[in-house]
Amino acid sequence: MTTMNGSEDWRITSKIAQAEKEGRTWWSFEYFPPRTPQGLANLYDRCQRMSELGPAFVDITMHAGGRTLDLTNDLVKIVQSYIGIETCMHLTCTNMPREKIDRALELAKEAGCRNILALRGDPPAGQHEWEPHAAGFTYAKELIAYIKEHYGDYFSIAVAGFPEGHPEAKEGRDVELKHLKEKLDAGADFIFTQMFYNYDIFAEWMKDIRAAGITCPVVPGVMPIQTYSGFQRATERFGTLVPQYFHDALTPIRDDDEMVRKVGTQLVGDLCKKIIDPNNGLGISGLHIYTMNLERGSRMLLEYLELGPTPQQVKSLPWTPSLTPKRRDEGIRPIFWANRARSYVSRTETWDEFPNGRWGDARSPAYGDVDAYGVKLRYSNEEALKMWGEPTTLDEVKDLFRRFCAGEVKALPWSETGVAKETTKIDEQLARLNSLGYFTINSQPAVDGVRSEDEIHGWGPKGGYVYQKAYLEFFIAPDHLERLIAQIEADPQITYHAVNARGDMRTNTTSEAPNAVTWGCFPHKEIVQPTIVESISFLAWKDEAYEIGRNWARVYDAQSQTRKLLESVFGAVGEGGDTSSSNDEGTWFLVNVVHNDFKSPDAIFKPFLAAAGEDANVPAVQRAQQAATSTASAVANGISEATSAVVEGVDGLVDGGNAAVTENGAPAMAGR
Repeated sequence: MTTMNGSEDWRITSKIAQAEKEGRTWWSFEYFPPRTPQGLANLYDRCQRMSELGPAFVDITMHAGGRTLDLTNDLVKIVQSYIGIETCMHLTCTNMPREKIDRALELAKEAGCRNILALRGDPPAGQHEWEPHAAGFTYAKELIAYIKEHYGDYFSIAVAGFPEGHPEAKEGRDVELKHLKEKLDAGADFIFTQMFYNYDIFAEWMKDIRAAGITCPVVPGVMPIQTYSGFQRATERFGTLVPQYFHDALTPIRDDDEMVRKVGTQLVGDLCKKIIDPNNGLGISGLHIYTMNLERGSRMLLEYLELGPTPQQVKSLPWTPSLTPKRRDEGIRPIFWANRARSYVSRTETWDEFPNGRWGDARSPAYGDVDAYGVKLRYSNEEALKMWGEPTTLDEVKDLFRRFCAGEVKALPWSETGVAKETTKIDEQLARLNSLGYFTINSQPAVDGVRSEDEIHGWGPKGGYVYQKAYLEFFIAPDHLERLIAQIEADPQITYHAVNARGDMRTNTTSEAPNAVTWGCFPHKEIVQPTIVESISFLAWKDEAYEIGRNWARVYDAQSQTRKLLESVFGAVGEGGDTSSSNDEGTWFLVNVVHNDFKSPDAIFKPFLAAAGEDANVPAVQRAQQAATSTASAVANGISEATSAVVEGVDGLVDGGNAAVTENGAPAMAGR
């Protein structure tokens, strides 16, 4: 089952069934809420990067005693709304009165999460024996029945399975299987297993549960071996039965972390190959990876298994779709927020009539209030100073952007994500434009019908073709705008919008209708046009674009040269850090340009070069040689100054740099 935009059904059981139908292996990740706000912010970035590995869904844990309830709900919302991956939320009975359970379920529903792992839970920290809450539940089967009673089939419910036996079980395997069957009879739909490393034990358990009449899907849990000490802690905590050959391979290299990762990946990888091998008759087609909030081990394991996503698994649209309820069928977005998806999703939550594939009338009073959302840099002042230094001239800012493009600076203020792969197709042209004084913050190259499976430009269903018009967005000094517009308007294929911070706009568009800049043609579908440019939404975006620049300025002392330099471009920061200053008339202009002939990929750059007095047909190396010859000739003739000068400018698309998360944690699976 699929939705209108081609994304898969929300049920994890449906995802598993679809993967089996297509004959492909699926995989999923588990994350736990970190203990600090900075750890949580970094985990968002890590989840975003790991989404490129193509997980079918992610599982979000809740710590013992429900103490991370709010963090768990927040993490679920972020993953659903901004990262666009289906989630399964843990919900425990430990220290959870029914009103807290009701709140957790309502928040999960609002975020679009429709999969719940129902657990009894571990005893709270410092308590050895598990005790039920007076106003809560004693067993997971009671929690399952409660969810079914109040939500019907809205949530698909998972339960925990223990191939090696529940750590508190004293009644034998038959009684354990009876308890598991009771949870499924209460309304559960599938099983997550506790982690294991012994294939034979798992295979025997699978045979036993099938013989007991349990026919639902099983999601087997495996944990990459990151370090020897971490491996020991995890296996001791859960009482995991580790085969002797694991110890024989790992103990001699226990002090060499790199070798432990390499050998551990082979050990766990070989285990995984047995689990999903159809010849072994287990009926398992996928793997659930306990990541411990770490990235490298999961990447190494998938690489060892030679598992990777298809372009369609990662890019059903050229932007990441949100999975909150009213956005699941969203099919159109303005290109201006391409690098700031979180901002766009947050800002447009209240835009009128959103669910119908567009956001309704852009002239709505609910449309795009920057003050309602607020704009913050993603980095602290200390991090910003470390990355960006304290430039005091435009040449120094230009060098900062140049170093960003060279990979020497990991981020700049206008983006939440890394530079797109397709930027490599036009990176030389962008560098040339930026050297001429155009501060680029967004772009896309022209694409003339590449296959939807293409690794760089592809998106949407298989067997289709995708197209896009060349697009540029940048800041430009006011005294250079007229010269550029004259060149742009000489080409009838180009449309543009130019606006300053005060809202004075110029454009050559003659309609308020959107201009589709990305579209796709797919088998058995109408033309899909997911990315557009339009006047009204550009005005909503410009407030944020200037606000970001002002917040960059705010990093520096009010009397510093750096602050004054950035304010000359983006406008002055008001008293007390207020960024709503009305002193905007001197700001640089924000401009977007679309070249509507997608069969002429380089044509969009010609007006910029002509405005700067450069010949677009002269290669960069030749221009440099000509400049050197001209300068030498001038000196020889006694001229004291070279007459050719480049307009000062800044370049760069923005990389959403990511800090590392190093916290350790554990999957909260215990309890029945």
